[in-house]
Amino acid sequence: MAFVGSLVKAGISLNQKLNFDLKKPEEHQRDQLVKLLEAARKTAFGKFYGFRELLKSEDVIAAFQREVPIHDYDQMHDRWWRQQLKYPDITWPGKPQFYARSSGTTGKTSKRIPITDEFLQSIRDVGTSLVRTLPNFDFPKELFETEILMLSSSANLDEQEGHYEGEISGINVSNFPGWYDWFYRPGKEIASIDNWDERIARIVQEAPHWNIGGIAGIPSWVLIMLQEVVKAHRLKNIHELWPNLTVYASGGVAYDTYREGFEKICGKPIQVIDTYLASEGFFAYSARPDTMTMELALSHGYFYEFIPFDERGVDAQGNLLDQPEVHTLADVEQGQEYVLLVSSCAGAWRYMIGDTIKFTSIDPHEIKITGRTKFFLNVVGSQLSEEKMDTAIVEVAEQCQCEINEYAVAAVKEASGYVHQWVIVCEQEVDESHFANLLDQSLAGANKNYAVARSKALEGVKVMRITKQCYHDYLERTKKKGGQVKTPKVMPEEKMRAFLSYANSWS
Repeated sequence: MAFVGSLVKAGISLNQKLNFDLKKPEEHQRDQLVKLLEAARKTAFGKFYGFRELLKSEDVIAAFQREVPIHDYDQMHDRWWRQQLKYPDITWPGKPQFYARSSGTTGKTSKRIPITDEFLQSIRDVGTSLVRTLPNFDFPKELFETEILMLSSSANLDEQEGHYEGEISGINVSNFPGWYDWFYRPGKEIASIDNWDERIARIVQEAPHWNIGGIAGIPSWVLIMLQEVVKAHRLKNIHELWPNLTVYASGGVAYDTYREGFEKICGKPIQVIDTYLASEGFFAYSARPDTMTMELALSHGYFYEFIPFDERGVDAQGNLLDQPEVHTLADVEQGQEYVLLVSSCAGAWRYMIGDTIKFTSIDPHEIKITGRTKFFLNVVGSQLSEEKMDTAIVEVAEQCQCEINEYAVAAVKEASGYVHQWVIVCEQEVDESHFANLLDQSLAGANKNYAVARSKALEGVKVMRITKQCYHDYLERTKKKGGQVKTPKVMPEEKMRAFLSYANSWS
């Protein structure tokens, strides 16, 4: 069987060498926009905004940006996507067979994103591009003879008025071709179990029968799954059961706060690859070792635009300006934080996903996700991004010699003024007052805006520690448990008060 692994690895390496590209990234992006406009020119959206005329423009990108406004979800849904539940050819040719329900971390209810056949193909194409980069990591040949465990949301989709709905990972799994059964685990039968706890129980039961070499999924839920497997089979670490486990494809949330938990449960180092797979597309993936930055997918059915996440693009609360400065790939700067816009083969047009990204490299174009526009905490001018909060939590957890994967924070109004109320999820006992002081110092030392806020409107920092069981019970109660669910780190004040009330009453 080692011979088979060698052949597969050599084949991927040869494919990588044969796929050379002479086009500039900016040319790829212009080509993608032209293809999108041509495909959608006869749709209602394309006719309304004159796609046929835009395609005749000398500068297609400038014409597109001039004529087509920026859309958030409510604008796309209320005016366009809602119509295509009944009628074809609204924002993309035909009528979508699937709609992806987002996990609803940035709004009051879940969003429904159209999933077209071309969109599903784009996800497979980006996945193929990721596979072509595997020779860069020099993985052992044994990896190419193993199975991949993908921890998705339920593949049992809901039928709704002629289409199917589910989370994007569940839709992907339900559309896997039959030959995926050769290497895909846990398999469609287990993946279709709706109840998260029952699905994990089946995975734990079947785990000894699998030869897992790679795992993919959101780190919070993957870590829980691995801990359950280790506990049930009385293992010292997961490599006692899966000795060929070599790579983990993370995504959905930042990996940093989970790193220690993964290191504890593994018997040897594994390669962590970050991925940027959202309901709106598969946008980027780690393409080389020793970094968690991700290479942007530039020729896979997406056209990107970038709004500076500063006074040029957003207000003090992180809300988009009426006329923000918008850049294309040709104009981006390394180290600058941007709000991401995407036009796609799902019929999204100049669509604001809600993510903020930063370019860590321009050649190649590599990015990291720095947070969500709604996870930007700036009620009193503190200007805290998710990236800054993650960094501070990891730093203070190391100082206190404890492990913290999850947390939540909100600006809460008290009699004396605003305080930042943090809830940290930790199994070890923690001196909450001491932790709050260290957290305050860390944020003030790394962020001058936070330091200014602490000297003025931000009165203080409070911390409450809760156990993982309390946290998981709360997620189950709020229907945010399992699979690809991403739980919010920054909460509105009223949700934080409800969370605190639940935590105080939990036993």
